[in-house]
Amino acid sequence: MPSSSPGPAVVEPFEVRAGAAELADLRARLRATRWPDAPEDAGWSLGTDLTYLRELVDYWAGEFDWPVQEAALARLPRFRTYLQGLGIVFLHARAVGPARPVLPLILCHGWPDSSWRYEKVVPLLTDPGAHGADPADAFDVIVPDMPGFGHSDRRAVDSIAVAGLWAELMTALGCPRFGVAGGDIGSAVSRYLALDHPDRVVAVHRMEASLPVVTFPDLAPEEQAFLDAAAAWKAGEGAYAEMHRTKPQTAAVGLTDSPAGLAAWIVEKLRAWSDCHGDVERSFTRDEICALLTRYWLTATIGSSMRMYAANAAIPREQHTRRVEVPSGFALFPGDTLHPPRAWLERTANVVRLTELDRGGHFALFEEPELYARELREFFRPYREDVQPAET
Repeated sequence: MPSSSPGPAVVEPFEVRAGAAELADLRARLRATRWPDAPEDAGWSLGTDLTYLRELVDYWAGEFDWPVQEAALARLPRFRTYLQGLGIVFLHARAVGPARPVLPLILCHGWPDSSWRYEKVVPLLTDPGAHGADPADAFDVIVPDMPGFGHSDRRAVDSIAVAGLWAELMTALGCPRFGVAGGDIGSAVSRYLALDHPDRVVAVHRMEASLPVVTFPDLAPEEQAFLDAAAAWKAGEGAYAEMHRTKPQTAAVGLTDSPAGLAAWIVEKLRAWSDCHGDVERSFTRDEICALLTRYWLTATIGSSMRMYAANAAIPREQHTRRVEVPSGFALFPGDTLHPPRAWLERTANVVRLTELDRGGHFALFEEPELYARELREFFRPYREDVQPAET
């Protein structure tokens, strides 16, 4: 591995490619799954529905075509570089058309995914003219896999450290000023980019404000209701996060060894957090689900991705009370996990735009890419001129 010594980062093309033996092993493991029992008519009430999971595993083992997915991935240019001794793989798609100045936009993913989260929206952002929008709204789009996720090195670091890495990445790509957007853990990474590099971030857009870690005095009634809702959600849905935070290596053994177990762990979240009305395949095709699962399997990153929760749990509490002064936008989708009120958002950020959409969930940029792309175009439009370096 290259060292982290000072000097310009070397950026090299990267290709996603799996060997025939890896794919054969995956199929064999899927076909040899030792299934648990389940209460009759349990459905999804106790976790992943066993009937659905067996159907998905059969499809994954028999009909899913990973080489077709690799060909699709190859249409989006990927690169690898080394930052602070870590191998980072990122997608970098250039703007198409006459847009000037072009705003570089770094998109920050969360769990349980990787750059997968943004792949449907990238063409809409880089070439809006080809999708019925104004060509002048084109972005240069950068989507890195966080350490521990996707094809980046399997080392878990916290969101503050990731924000520092992404600032370094944007320097390596020749982007002194840029926009930032993110959701889930990527919302926290976006926040720290704006907090720690306000001279470089022209504006920041987030899909939510992340789960509340601290509270404040003199809460408005709607803010207290939000905290109560967050506590209820954590009690009913947050057991996975407590496992990730406290004992991730325990779960990692089974999830790294069993692709069916991996599927159960991830698919339940795709269903619970999306605007699918109980049918996960309303939001994600079976091929899209299997593509995400296969990337987790081939990279063996489920354990390292979970360890990021433990790293984030160690962030000092005072970091969570800092207010973002960079212009901030928020998009709230009806199927997402939580819906913070504007009063709460304004405590934590300089809110210049708050949009409430009529459809979409936690993965809205994958579920409703056109809606999400339009939201980003409209939010960042006033800040395009700010990408020019200040005169000295």
